[in-house]
Amino acid sequence: MKTYIVKDDEQKIRIDGYISKKDSDLSRVAVQRLIEEEKILVNGKKVKPSYKVVENDKITIEEEKPKEVSIKAENIPLEVIYEDDDIIAVNKPKGMVVHPANGNPDGTLVNALMAICKDSLSGIGGEIRPGIVHRLDKDTSGVIVVAKNDKAHINLSEQIKNHEVKKTYIALVRGIVKENHATINMPIGRSKKDRKKMAVEKDGKEAITHFKVLERYPKDNCTLLEVQIETGRTHQIRVHLSHIGYPIIGDEVYSNGKNKWGIKGQALHAKSLEFKHPITGKKMKLEAELPEYFRKILE
Repeated sequence: MKTYIVKDDEQKIRIDGYISKKDSDLSRVAVQRLIEEEKILVNGKKVKPSYKVVENDKITIEEEKPKEVSIKAENIPLEVIYEDDDIIAVNKPKGMVVHPANGNPDGTLVNALMAICKDSLSGIGGEIRPGIVHRLDKDTSGVIVVAKNDKAHINLSEQIKNHEVKKTYIALVRGIVKENHATINMPIGRSKKDRKKMAVEKDGKEAITHFKVLERYPKDNCTLLEVQIETGRTHQIRVHLSHIGYPIIGDEVYSNGKNKWGIKGQALHAKSLEFKHPITGKKMKLEAELPEYFRKILE
């Protein structure tokens, strides 16, 4: 259950707009549906989506639980980078969704892991996301670590929450980046123009991205970057780089996706993860090689 108390300077705006601004995970359409289903109440009573909030209104939102689905193990080839009794790390291929959801019931990383790990995946993520402590976008390849028991899951989640996990990516962007290295510190939230996208928004959540230039390719008008993120906002690297004028090659959401190599989906690879082993405390650095399509472009 989420609760919001309306402040004096927040009055007289529609409740659907108020909530979608407060909660970036809820679109205005989703809010309207929850109001109709009486899962959003004002002072304990049902209101219309057009209701305008007033000071001291107590708004409660009954959080929806993800619909549980039956996950089947699938024999999908995966490159295992590291495995022990507590964690497994793999090099996720481009085009693979991390866990099942509407529209992607199978063929996911979780389906593949179920076949490798059998019953030894943390149950904290629920049936849909067993062992999943962090995610990569469908078309982002690279290293992802998964918890095999609840103790490891809790510890890894805490490390991620406390920014103790070092995440390094390789990105090929359009344009010649002038700076050799820079930091982008711009808040990210749900786009006000298109609720399906994320964007740099003043009232978004803190998002910090560091990058350095590895190579410039003037003939092809592109730059190879090494990117590190302090925060883990949805689509963070893609949004930040597009916002400063250097969209990732192939990105069809935050750019037009057109490119001379015919890549579909962003040329973004999670190169390495550095963290402490959740049980032994030993420092770990796990790396994933660039996928073949990425290497061919660079050659």
